[in-house]
Amino acid sequence: MTVDALLEVRDVSVRYGKVEAVHRVSLAAGEGRIVTVIGPNGAGKTTLLAAIMGLLPSHGDIRYRGESLMTLSVEERVARGLVLVPEKRELFASMTVADNLELGAFARRRDGDAATRRTLDEVYHRFPRLLERRAQLAGTLSGGERQMLALGRALMGRPKLLMLDEPSLGLAPLVVREIFSIIVGLRQAGVSILLVEQNARAALQVSDEGFVLETGDLVLSGPSAELAANPRVAATYLGQGAQ
Repeated sequence: MTVDALLEVRDVSVRYGKVEAVHRVSLAAGEGRIVTVIGPNGAGKTTLLAAIMGLLPSHGDIRYRGESLMTLSVEERVARGLVLVPEKRELFASMTVADNLELGAFARRRDGDAATRRTLDEVYHRFPRLLERRAQLAGTLSGGERQMLALGRALMGRPKLLMLDEPSLGLAPLVVREIFSIIVGLRQAGVSILLVEQNARAALQVSDEGFVLETGDLVLSGPSAELAANPRVAATYLGQGAQ
């Protein structure tokens, strides 16, 4: 593991009853980097994110800025700067875009209204479409707009590490390109990102390092450019099915 890693996952295993969904996985995410975890359905990618966030019990060690998170609650992990955007986005469909965004700042309520307003202005600047639709109910947005709202709501918490679970899922190719462009922009703004994706081609294009998870085991890792050139990765993940 790198000494300056923002996040370190060390030999982490997660069980569902007798079934081990993640088996002794180790990875690291550096400050200001995009790290991606790719793999097929059922590989354990979402389970791994849930364990890091504290949503599932796990064995091993998960360290953030050198501190073990294993005894911390989800809320305590959020307070330290970890934010997860889940695969299903989990927006409040019957609430407006603006209200969804303000809920994203709930953990920062001690910062005061002025700080929240500044962050909201930043989110609207990054996502002009959300500004246009701020009075619209979240449930009436398009798929791409819902993903933007999920990202915007996460950014309201001013995360140090943003974990994204399948951000391209169910989106049209043009929208996927837009979402990945936004992800690159977040890295340029200083947000570290752990990206879980089935769209291996897009994920490896935008990330710095990659990890390949198959049936709960880490089978390959390295710089994203090297993984993209790896014949096994190319044959399995970068064929027509990954388009």
